[in-house]
Amino acid sequence: MLREAHAGNDQPTVRRDLLDRLPTTGRQAVALTGVRRSGKSTLQRQLLQQMGAGVHINFEDTRLFGLSPGDFPSVLRALDEHWRGQPVFLDEVQEVDEWQRFVRALLDHGRFVCLTGSNASLLGRELGSKLTGRHLSFEVLPFSYREFLAFTGSQPGPESLLAFLDEGGFPVALQERKPQVLRELLRDVVQRDIASRHALRTTRHLMNVTLFLLANTGQPFSLQHLTKALAVPTVPQTSRAVEQLQDAYLLFAVQKWSASFKQRVVAPAKYYAVDNGLRRANSPSPSPDLGHRLENAIYLGLRQRGEPIHYAGERGVWECDFVTPSLAVQVCARLDDSNVAREVRGAVHGARLPGKRRALVLTLDQDDRLVEEGVEIEVRRAWQWLLDESWRR
Repeated sequence: MLREAHAGNDQPTVRRDLLDRLPTTGRQAVALTGVRRSGKSTLQRQLLQQMGAGVHINFEDTRLFGLSPGDFPSVLRALDEHWRGQPVFLDEVQEVDEWQRFVRALLDHGRFVCLTGSNASLLGRELGSKLTGRHLSFEVLPFSYREFLAFTGSQPGPESLLAFLDEGGFPVALQERKPQVLRELLRDVVQRDIASRHALRTTRHLMNVTLFLLANTGQPFSLQHLTKALAVPTVPQTSRAVEQLQDAYLLFAVQKWSASFKQRVVAPAKYYAVDNGLRRANSPSPSPDLGHRLENAIYLGLRQRGEPIHYAGERGVWECDFVTPSLAVQVCARLDDSNVAREVRGAVHGARLPGKRRALVLTLDQDDRLVEEGVEIEVRRAWQWLLDESWRR
């Protein structure tokens, strides 16, 4: 039931980028959250192996079937008797009722705790309500481009980036190479992580919203527009669907930048998918626009960097794809005579918003430096930018 694990056991082939950011001491539990099948359990094993030793408890183990809160004291005594002071790694915590009481007891005993799970109990705001003030959450996304290269043995460059934009980074999908895996994954998230959690009688409207937003990443939509376009009965129902998709880590909303909080809230949001492979496998179009796929990958790269992300613009005048506290980013597959004025204009305006930002245009395979209206704009190969780890320093 409880087993001690040591470094050197079944080291995964791809070391996750997030591993270096995870704490190994402290009085707060480390909670690994994220979309189903993104690699949370693998990352947990990597952390255990990095720490050298620890106790791993998988609550899906049949020998723990029927474990209840009344059994927690005896489990704690066994831990203190055989593995005093060692870190505790809890997997599939949702299988035990009131698991948060067990975690709090471990923390009260001075244990380091890392936990993860695979259903709604560890999604979104639910975790915060169960472990208020006693945890640090770390979002586990599917493979980054760097991790994709390591997993597939590919070389960095535009060719492998195109493959990454097509296939995405879900480990199970890359291993099995079947789009059906990603279609079933989407159904599992909608049915098991959303519908069961919220006791939905039907998922028809939820699935319509999901598929529409996956097929139209990077485009601004108001809730009113989505409601009308998809024939959802009410705007509040659409709002709940969008919120549920974000809580399940399937989609992420990007609000428009504004100095006014009210303007940020009322402006249409843009939506991005957790994974390009998932997006492509569930899209009615067999080959979604390359520019949109690249933009989605850049969004995920920015998200990993941890800064707040907005888009910015003035309708019919200029638009900047992404604005963070340090960057104004435009994304296009290729910069040429047909789009250079638009892309440069967006980068310049984005860089001039209040604050101090570098202007950046990311393309599939171009490097350059431009100056427009006194603003220096770096044109950079997207595959190189995705591999750049200077932001970690």
